[in-house]
Amino acid sequence: MSAVFLGPVVSFVLAATPPPEFDPATVTPGPAGFVAIAVVAAGTVLLAIDMARRVRRNTYRAEIQERLAAEMAAKAAADAGAEDPSRPKA
Repeated sequence: MSAVFLGPVVSFVLAATPPPEFDPATVTPGPAGFVAIAVVAAGTVLLAIDMARRVRRNTYRAEIQERLAAEMAAKAAADAGAEDPSRPKA
């Protein structure tokens, strides 16, 4: 059913589109466009490297905090076990 309506719509759009007033082969961004895209690409790469470095640093910090918390919990448990008066001494 949509194919029935698609043909006339496409032909109307193509008929209503004016011809280009310029030669598409001669319109190029030139050196300024190349420099602009190169700057954007370099900035993107530098931002990606910086983000990866920051994520890695935060991951290492979280791992160290978990290790320290586990060590402190183990030490507290060992201290509580050594000072427990209800525990018989050997």
